[in-house]
Amino acid sequence: MQTIVTTEAPGSGMIPRRGAMHTLSILVNNEPGVLMRICQVFSRRGFNIDSLVVSEGRNANFSRMTIGISGDPQGLDQIIKQVSKLIDVIHCFEHTSADSVTKEMILIKIKCSPDDRSQALQITEHFGGKTVDLTPSSMIVMITGDSPKVDAAVGMFSQFEIIETVRTGKVVMARGEQAT
Repeated sequence: MQTIVTTEAPGSGMIPRRGAMHTLSILVNNEPGVLMRICQVFSRRGFNIDSLVVSEGRNANFSRMTIGISGDPQGLDQIIKQVSKLIDVIHCFEHTSADSVTKEMILIKIKCSPDDRSQALQITEHFGGKTVDLTPSSMIVMITGDSPKVDAAVGMFSQFEIIETVRTGKVVMARGEQAT
């Protein structure tokens, strides 16, 4: 018997979300414990972290955190203020689709016979994806885009047996000359 591992809720094809979605960009000193202190602020305020990407910046002394959260929009300003007051936090901003570019990536491994491969490749092409692995019985597809595009791709690939998915969190960059 084969075990199937996915990032989606069983039977739904999608990750359940609670409350409004927000994307925060936080510049921090690259020090141990910073992430834990930031996560505690979200937890105390009843916000769920839906995605988290942390990477070192151009300067190794700093890291950029991009956090996708869901929760009551009423408490968002308070969270931003509390996070900004933390030691090692340089700044914390909320970004919207109007002022930033937000992308994520998903790898989807599907069971796919040679007879079904043409249809799977058409779906991949439609979403601007790329086949990154191909075997006689399966394939791995990489799709990048905003969250609704990635969700739609998962929905279309659900007509095949999805063996596994791995999804990055959101990455965000401010448009124009504005700093992220």
